[in-house]
Amino acid sequence: MTPLDSPTAQARTAGDDLVRRLPDARPSLALLHREMERRWPAGLPDVDRISRYALLPAGKLLRPLLVTESAAAVGGDPEQAVSAALGVEYLHVGSLVHDDVIDGDATRRGRPSVAAHFGTADAIVTGDALIFDAVQAAAGCTRDRLPAETLLSVVRTLAGAGIELCRGQTLEAELCGDTECGMERYLRMIALKTGALFRAACRIGALLGGATARQADALEQFAAHCGLAFQMSDDLLPHTGDGTASGKPPLSDAANGRPTFPVLLAHELAGPAERRRLAAALASGTPAAEAQRTVREVLETTGALRAARERVQSEAASAENSLSVLAPSRSRNVLAGVARMSVDRDR
Repeated sequence: MTPLDSPTAQARTAGDDLVRRLPDARPSLALLHREMERRWPAGLPDVDRISRYALLPAGKLLRPLLVTESAAAVGGDPEQAVSAALGVEYLHVGSLVHDDVIDGDATRRGRPSVAAHFGTADAIVTGDALIFDAVQAAAGCTRDRLPAETLLSVVRTLAGAGIELCRGQTLEAELCGDTECGMERYLRMIALKTGALFRAACRIGALLGGATARQADALEQFAAHCGLAFQMSDDLLPHTGDGTASGKPPLSDAANGRPTFPVLLAHELAGPAERRRLAAALASGTPAAEAQRTVREVLETTGALRAARERVQSEAASAENSLSVLAPSRSRNVLAGVARMSVDRDR
């Protein structure tokens, strides 16, 4: 087995941690892992070899899990949702490959990023290939003899999420270094960049599971709140955790001047002097470690860290409450557990 095919300890830990925290998800996660390994065997040539490096060993497979559990929660067969579920993961991972190119990040999931390992050109091509693989996987649901209009809705939902993700990425670039961009623009950005795939995953699961309109709406509300909670929590990790849970360098946001959720809260709560400190910390050329130290101090003195945690808890509670229209089931328990996970991702 070559180094490219060997699982990393961090990826194993991520998967084990998800099973530990969501034991009811074990059957679906096992199914997703088996299918991922089957579709991406060792020894693939060319761009597929690099795609395998990006995809395997798989991380938490959280977004594919939302697809299978949403389908099951409305009475569908999760096995019939696996192809589309993996398509969501391909789109997610493809976007991360491109993100690492944009941000210049050298690590992902505790090992060299695709760009660092294979070079920028191959990383861009691999990210593109994974996006096309996503569409192909969604279209692969035809083997389950879905009605044509359902299949079309699945593909449209996935493609629409990809477009929203790109819009969120460009909006994020506009906000870089701007601590006065305002919470409204930030929330719009994360609803696109992060929330789009959460909403698409649950919407696709609802479509494949044969959900009623009421069930589908409930799942989309769940996904909207859950996506916000996860991104807000992700923004908190460099200031509250050890930096490993987000899967990227802990100083990446500071180095790229991103005004993340707790930073924007601090800006709202801060006085003129602290606002100037924040702006200087996020300015181009500020060493990342120095920027993070300054940001952390302002977050503490303004009470922004506490306020940010409370908002994450509120979004997670709203997500879980959205599931009340669904019948009690193992899958509903898994979805509720996903919402609760957003509150303590650094544990």
